[in-house]
Amino acid sequence: MEEITRYTARKLALEVLAWAVALLFLIPFYFIAVNSVKSIGDLLTNAVAWPKSFHWSNFVRSWELIGFSKAFMNSLLITVLSNVGLIVISSMAAYRMVRRATRWNSLLFTVFVAAMIIPFESVMIPLVKVMGELGLTNNRFGLIVSYFGFGVSLNLFLYHGFIKSIPKEIEEAAVIDGCTPYGVFWRMIFPLLKPMSITIVLLNSLWIWNDFLLPLLVLFDPSIKTIPLSIYTFIGERTKQWDLVLPGLVMSIIPMLAFFLLMQKYIIAGVMSGSVKG
Repeated sequence: MEEITRYTARKLALEVLAWAVALLFLIPFYFIAVNSVKSIGDLLTNAVAWPKSFHWSNFVRSWELIGFSKAFMNSLLITVLSNVGLIVISSMAAYRMVRRATRWNSLLFTVFVAAMIIPFESVMIPLVKVMGELGLTNNRFGLIVSYFGFGVSLNLFLYHGFIKSIPKEIEEAAVIDGCTPYGVFWRMIFPLLKPMSITIVLLNSLWIWNDFLLPLLVLFDPSIKTIPLSIYTFIGERTKQWDLVLPGLVMSIIPMLAFFLLMQKYIIAGVMSGSVKG
């Protein structure tokens, strides 16, 4: 006979606390959404109140002044190409380190993991100088290469743990059938990495899409600026056009929010699978 789970006061208190925390995190989204359709006067007078009238023209003006379609394509191109490069580099490197567990590979893996604790602010000035010497500033390719460098450590760490859970017998069977080392990886191993790959794409996309500081240091030409940089043009030293900034933020959030909601179920599966120790 199945035991009936009792709904205790402790569980009720935990649920109420969870809902309270969730609502607390939703407060910033409320402010952005509500104030994006207010006039600048209403916005500055009372940012908490519900709009007296809805100014949907704020979105039209923000779209036109930002050049949102061009900024969107820049952000999309940089995010997609950065993800592709990071997936290829990190998965192949992690596979080699796991299956060839030499002392050198173990040391290299430790160096990559240790690199995750280095704050970006401590290396951004040397980074800009080096990129300037190599001619990688003010172009999207240079920004994408920078994301390769800053993202590979976490991606490699996640892949490393996931690959440990894949039985070696699969590879041995493929080798007996005549597969080359590259064939084993791309035909047998890489398809099995799908849950972790989706997790990594989600994490990278949320980071790269919303990143502000690195594009600010690298991109100067208005025609290649990402969405966060384009929105920043409304914020000056003396004036801040909040009635245009907030609609721009709403439009920038929607694509990533939709993508995240569609794919979020893979995050827990990927992370849990990658936590298996070899």
